[in-house]
Amino acid sequence: MAQLGIESVLVAGRGPAACAVIAACSRLEVKAVAVHSEVERNALHVRLADDAVLLGPAPASESYLAVDRIVEAARRSGVSAVLPVPPALAGNARLAGAVVASGLTWVGPDAAVLERLGGDGVEPASEQGLLAWVTDDGLRCATPVTRDRAAGIARVSWTPEQPPPLPATARRLVEVGWRGLVTVGVAPDGELGEVAAGFSLDMAVLERAHGVDAVELALRSAAGTAGQVPLPVEPPRSAVAVQLRSTLPPGQAGRITGRLPGPGRRRGRGRSTDVVAASGYEPGDRLDGWYDALLATVSAGAGDVPTAARAVSDALTGLGETGVPHDGGEVCAVLERLASGHPASGS
Repeated sequence: MAQLGIESVLVAGRGPAACAVIAACSRLEVKAVAVHSEVERNALHVRLADDAVLLGPAPASESYLAVDRIVEAARRSGVSAVLPVPPALAGNARLAGAVVASGLTWVGPDAAVLERLGGDGVEPASEQGLLAWVTDDGLRCATPVTRDRAAGIARVSWTPEQPPPLPATARRLVEVGWRGLVTVGVAPDGELGEVAAGFSLDMAVLERAHGVDAVELALRSAAGTAGQVPLPVEPPRSAVAVQLRSTLPPGQAGRITGRLPGPGRRRGRGRSTDVVAASGYEPGDRLDGWYDALLATVSAGAGDVPTAARAVSDALTGLGETGVPHDGGEVCAVLERLASGHPASGS
């Protein structure tokens, strides 16, 4: 395993995204310490991590989003870096500054850059977007995306068959000092809209399209070893990513009784099709009403969008009884349109 320059991280986040990041840390031989609230002591992201630290009570404002508690947890755990997962944390300039002030490495854009350029704290859900790994050498793995939305959330993202030119203003990301992963929304006039750090749903599109590990890219940016990554020279593949969400009423808890998609990597119908699924729950786990209802993410890379869409649809087919209602039917309807070669209509 190549040396990344960072040996241990506090993974600040929860749910499927945190599980995927912790699994990546394991592959990269980086010690991962999870954080949790009082009601998630036995959550899947805690069970997957090498160690875990209690943050506080159930409300996210007193645990998962509490800057002082996250920094204190990092100091107590003995890690060398803090890796924020959701944009709400990765774009938090106060958290970034506090981590650095405590003598730890912040895996993300500098606090001053977040204050100047954005780090909006939400996953961009505009119909058009751009993903990239920003280094001293410019935008690498630049990946345009198109999104289908539900209730202001991007539930399906994919690479357009005819990628538009990169917005000229995207160069500003490099010029102002943004380093690491970025997810942006692109306005109808081609200008950059929302700007977010962290591991959005779309990052799976970047990974499948370019055959890279987003966690490795983020860690290398923070450690100053970005130049050691030999990126693929082949043209990027088409990619599709979806998120499966519970449709329980806000604040209502549930119990997972069936297996959700994930974890890990599988092959699609063709040998060149790569499918990756990540879940935040296993049978018997409690879906707590305090938090985001994201159940799992599935992404695929293939030679074209219809093939990638069919591979993701296959992974969602036959879910059976999961114990909680979910939007799998709506997601699969979008995938069917993509698989038939027709762009999905935003909603």
